[in-house]
Amino acid sequence: MNNPKVVILGAGYGGIMTTVNLQKSLGVNDANITLVNKNDYHYQTTWLHETAAGTIHHDQTRIPIKDVVNSKVNFVQDSVVEIKPDENKVVLENGELSYDILVVGLGFESATFGIPGLEENAFMISNINSARLIREHLEHNFALYHNEEEKNPARLNIVVGGGGFTGIEFVGELANRIPELCEEYDIDKSLVRIINVEGSPTVLPGFDPALVEYAMNSLESRGVEFITGAMLKECKPESIVYEKDGKQVEVPTKTTVWAAGVKANSIVEQSGFQTNRGKVEVKSDMRAPDYDNVFVVGDCALIMNPENERPYPPTAQIAIQQASTVAHNIKAMIQGQELESFEFISQGTLASLGHNDAVGVVFNKYKLFGWKATFMKKMSDNRYLLKLGGLGLMFKKGKFNFFY
Repeated sequence: MNNPKVVILGAGYGGIMTTVNLQKSLGVNDANITLVNKNDYHYQTTWLHETAAGTIHHDQTRIPIKDVVNSKVNFVQDSVVEIKPDENKVVLENGELSYDILVVGLGFESATFGIPGLEENAFMISNINSARLIREHLEHNFALYHNEEEKNPARLNIVVGGGGFTGIEFVGELANRIPELCEEYDIDKSLVRIINVEGSPTVLPGFDPALVEYAMNSLESRGVEFITGAMLKECKPESIVYEKDGKQVEVPTKTTVWAAGVKANSIVEQSGFQTNRGKVEVKSDMRAPDYDNVFVVGDCALIMNPENERPYPPTAQIAIQQASTVAHNIKAMIQGQELESFEFISQGTLASLGHNDAVGVVFNKYKLFGWKATFMKKMSDNRYLLKLGGLGLMFKKGKFNFFY
């Protein structure tokens, strides 16, 4: 293949790491690489809960694309409207691109499962701006509380829908942030409620029970309330309704944050790819069925775990590993060599419970609690920055507050 046009859609974990890996392994004359992203920055999706709570500044979460992508790559700041795989074309808001090899890494959208009022009245932790909006909304409500003649307790009730990783990590950050807000706005901390609503019998479903128990105890000791086995039935402008044990309960709140589900970017399904639950069930080499020149990474790709015949969860860890395989296989295609199969190697799972507490499993066998888990979590975050942009980026954006 002579100097093919390689187009990468999306600068999430999968897209940006595919780009960085390709610029390292291919010369200027090997391929014409184009990265398309709607923003001029890559952001750490796994840090958004911290931005939303206000425990880190949003600028720490985002990384300018120019800081990690070199002159070998043509960067186009635009939004994807449609992919035409039969024509080898991508339609953008402001133009069109043709390609010889395509990488689809368009990320996720929030899934609301048809719950009435959720889309209109709940906040989502989906990008930098939505996270920033949550932080500003929280501060606005705390500031207003003492400035109204009739105090409204709904301003101080924060409901988080979903007890998976995002929901639990967010309430952990809130548990750190709320005391600061209370001090700043002269509010009695006992008036504030942080309520986590989860449909499963326990939070962090599928996680080791000992780790779940530790996480719940840690968060409850800092004021988080858990309502498990409860289904959110409706989200109103000033309350939510959930059902538990056949009874419906209404909780007054002006802040509902939905963290209970994501789906692949709808452009993927709309563009005619063969999908399963909105995702492309890729072949072992990460290519889309029916299209040998299209690779799919991250939230848009569905890969089955052979051990339990269930899809792997769409984590940053798996997207980064997929990017390595995709970049290798693109180079192999260009050079007429054999493509390799993707094999996920789990390095562990860690959930933060605020800045100074966490739980997790590393290397699939070692359970970690508290400070040790926090240290490993922050080291993992720093390792990604090192991979992405070297020591300079790691020291500029990394987390070195190991004792807080």
